[in-house]
Amino acid sequence: MGQKVNPISNRLGIIRGWDSNWYGGKSYGDTLLEDSKIRNYLNARLAKASVSRIVIERTLKLITITVCTSRPGIIIGKAGSEVDKLKEELKKITDKEVQINIFEIKRPELDAVIVANNIARQLEGKIAYRRAVKMAIASTMRMGAEGIKVQVSGRLNGAEMARSEMYKEGRTPLHTFRADIDYALAEALTKVGLIGIKVWICRGEVYGKRDLSPSFTTTKDFGRRGGEGGMGRGDRGDRGGKPFKRRRERDKEKANR
Repeated sequence: MGQKVNPISNRLGIIRGWDSNWYGGKSYGDTLLEDSKIRNYLNARLAKASVSRIVIERTLKLITITVCTSRPGIIIGKAGSEVDKLKEELKKITDKEVQINIFEIKRPELDAVIVANNIARQLEGKIAYRRAVKMAIASTMRMGAEGIKVQVSGRLNGAEMARSEMYKEGRTPLHTFRADIDYALAEALTKVGLIGIKVWICRGEVYGKRDLSPSFTTTKDFGRRGGEGGMGRGDRGDRGGKPFKRRRERDKEKANR
């Protein structure tokens, strides 16, 4: 099942929290529809701000929206003017008081949504899909990811028959629930049709209990193995332990004789 289902939904309640946090009761359907309207509006309104995730919390009279973005300056604006405009616009949609929290993603190369959207924009800009994918993989691995997998599907290079190609590097253990795997799907609208992009990024493993409240689940570096960044795999050149080091030393001594 790990290969079939969405890796994020598969880890809800384990290492990943929910994007909507409220109790609906009899008005559950209307509240869910309102959440969908808020997300669609923000994704369209903040298309240039590289928004990764929108977390919505509700109380009786207040809606708290946490926006995770790699470009917070675009949302905040000069002296917070853009945020104030956004609050007023959302207040008209919901008829409730709205509070907006902005969370900056300091390493966007490790966020699957941003990586997938970046590849999609490059494909729309007529950049070769192989080049776009390989550049994305290289930048993600350079930032310390344990693994990344990218799948592109559609009429690649304008071919008459649609096909799928997958590129991967490192490890992405989908069956390991403690593995912090981010997943995203994006679409690129090209002259020959839609091209789908799927991205899986493994950012390490989570051990112990994790606070799944929105203030913690939006923090990308929280609780992962290996300290900051959570990768903990060490320098690849130093693997092998003492026996291998002794063997190398003996080989050097023989070469010097």
